[in-house]
Amino acid sequence: MTASKRFFDVCLAVAAAAIFVAPFLILVLLVRATSRGPIFYWSERVGTNNVNFMMPKFRTMRVGTPAVATHLLDDPSSYLTPIGGFLRRTSLDELPQLWSILRGHMSFVGPRPALFNQHDLVKLRTKAGVHRLVPGLTGWAQVNGRDDLPIPKKVEFDIEYLDRRSVSFDVQILWMTLVRVIRKEGVAF
Repeated sequence: MTASKRFFDVCLAVAAAAIFVAPFLILVLLVRATSRGPIFYWSERVGTNNVNFMMPKFRTMRVGTPAVATHLLDDPSSYLTPIGGFLRRTSLDELPQLWSILRGHMSFVGPRPALFNQHDLVKLRTKAGVHRLVPGLTGWAQVNGRDDLPIPKKVEFDIEYLDRRSVSFDVQILWMTLVRVIRKEGVAF
């Protein structure tokens, strides 16, 4: 990651944390009040150069849900906590990832970090050289289909991001992300 991208990430993460401190605290209370278990779900993810790291999210699934990609669950909605669907539709479950950005495990823009057990995705990304990138809170594949994309198509978008990386492209992706989050586009449930 370039020094300017890292500087941008840290500044934006600090600003976002300041803006979202009150909603963050409200969500902490809501998660605690509506289901048993921890407030955060720490998901093992594949980071830069295929080194795993633990990524926090607000917990949206019941305790004991299998640690697999949501689309691999038989009936994903049956595992949701009472506010889990709302958190996922609004992408508010992603707020704790500001921590991963501040730690340098993630960037605001890059390929979404694969789950530790998504071997097919990791293999395709490694073959294409995408594994060298810092994973992102959002990315080119996210704004072009998110949960609706098959893995080979996600990797095509990741490769395109690798080839087109720039500050202006990152800003474009952040803007597109905001629009899609507001419209709730590409969210599986």
